[in-house]
Amino acid sequence: MLSKASVIYFRFAKIILTMNTEKRKLINSIIVPTAIVLIIWLIKLGEIIFNINLGFLGIYPLKAEGLWGIICSPLLHSDLNHLYANTIPLFVLSAALFYFYEEIALKIFIYIYLTTDVWVWIIARAAWHIGASGLIYGLFSFIFVSGILRKHNRLMALSMFVIFLYGGLIWGIFPNNFQQEISWESHLMGLIAGLIFAFYFKDEGPQKVEYQWVEDEDEDDDYYMQPFVEEEEEKNKEVN
Repeated sequence: MLSKASVIYFRFAKIILTMNTEKRKLINSIIVPTAIVLIIWLIKLGEIIFNINLGFLGIYPLKAEGLWGIICSPLLHSDLNHLYANTIPLFVLSAALFYFYEEIALKIFIYIYLTTDVWVWIIARAAWHIGASGLIYGLFSFIFVSGILRKHNRLMALSMFVIFLYGGLIWGIFPNNFQQEISWESHLMGLIAGLIFAFYFKDEGPQKVEYQWVEDEDEDDDYYMQPFVEEEEEKNKEVN
């Protein structure tokens, strides 16, 4: 038998181990988001310092010179206001993806990143399209829909949190005659990409925990009832 001190020690060790695991998971979840945010800020600062404009590396639909944008477009922003607007949602949604969907997060991130930009290159207006907005819409869509599909309590709570924070994004998928400089096509393509991948990968990554109740076998019941049966038999013998 373990002493009371030993039990307390093992319980405390388990708590510490769990805390260390969660801490490590949290740190791992912000590595990619931090790297992406640093890159886009360094690019913008480079443009300002050297007085250059890298907008020509964005997406220009159906033009060969616009193919570079499939990789570069989300890393480029027209000005600091554009960059400010995208930084926080990009970091928050990316970190949420890598924390809650750790096993599949990287491939989901890459698929949404590339798919959104390929579709923009194919169907968008004839103009230069830059910015991380399409990626943000894709992450938003995936996290929201995936949490609902999986019926996982924590992921559903995350879905509600995301819709509370960024539910207003939905209006960005429609054409806006008053803000024609906004690439609503990127927003729409990102939203659709996230939706599709939420369905496609619904059986991968975290899943709802199913609890199964195991009933005792009859023989177990007989085992526990045996003393009472024997006692009853003894009484019957005495009576006879």
